[in-house]
Amino acid sequence: MGKEIKTVSMIGAGFMGKQIAAWAATHGYALRIYDNSPEALEKAKEFVIGTIEFYFMGKDAKGDKKEVLSKVTYHDKLSDAVADADFILEAVPEDLELKKKVFAQIDKAAPPHAIIATNSSSIPVSKIEGAVKRKDKVLNVHFYAPIYQRPMVDIMRGTKTSDETLEKGKEWIESIDCVPLVVKKECLGFVFNRVWRAVKKECLKIWAGGYADFKDVDRAWRIFSGMNMGPFALMDSIGLDVVYDIEMSYYKESGNPDDKPPKALKDMIDRGELGMKSGKGFYDWKGPLEFTSPDFIKPKKKK
Repeated sequence: MGKEIKTVSMIGAGFMGKQIAAWAATHGYALRIYDNSPEALEKAKEFVIGTIEFYFMGKDAKGDKKEVLSKVTYHDKLSDAVADADFILEAVPEDLELKKKVFAQIDKAAPPHAIIATNSSSIPVSKIEGAVKRKDKVLNVHFYAPIYQRPMVDIMRGTKTSDETLEKGKEWIESIDCVPLVVKKECLGFVFNRVWRAVKKECLKIWAGGYADFKDVDRAWRIFSGMNMGPFALMDSIGLDVVYDIEMSYYKESGNPDDKPPKALKDMIDRGELGMKSGKGFYDWKGPLEFTSPDFIKPKKKK
């Protein structure tokens, strides 16, 4: 089935990019990590090394730590990062024009056999594929963070993606101990992300409309689902700027005013309240996390 996937390139070393790279590295793949930000690249390096170190502390670790570390390289030039790649995954911000630009750069520099995938949370690859010549070798491959807790990946083809490309993508996902969620027919939001989007949209409406406090929404979700985080804590962990960009992509697609994210969310972003990565979002992430307290779900009775 063509050339085997041995070398993976990660284009974009941010929140998701560094997680995917570290996860793939611990499963034996050679990784080429690129970002145009020296700071992001350095943080990704620290994260990947730390993840690999932690992995080899476990009893089920396979392979040699030095060899795994030596197979990961870091690049400030995209062309260098994709020069020997078999599978390339883009994880840049949720901006269609930016993704098209990056796909075009990858297409010119990567080997002809390489598959190009996007980790987009909401943009179908069919909207990006016009930027490349290898339209038979493009995919949506969308991960959920944190990967070790949510080892599932949406996979969806473009308009001309070959069966071989889809099958190789599925096999790669399975090889890194994740479950491929195959989208049979193109849809915005893919599989679970479409479900999550519906939850997220309504939660934001309840909060922004003043119908209920966001903490009560999180309490209700946790009691009902048994999960240890509610929707607002999850949005904080993703990044509120990322959440806003995703919601805007749905709005731009539908043109429906009901799909437009609330101004209150944009106001938070403008104040620099981005969630976990900035230290403050809906919750304060700089000290003990309020929603992890036993009293969060069921506050103690006042005496």
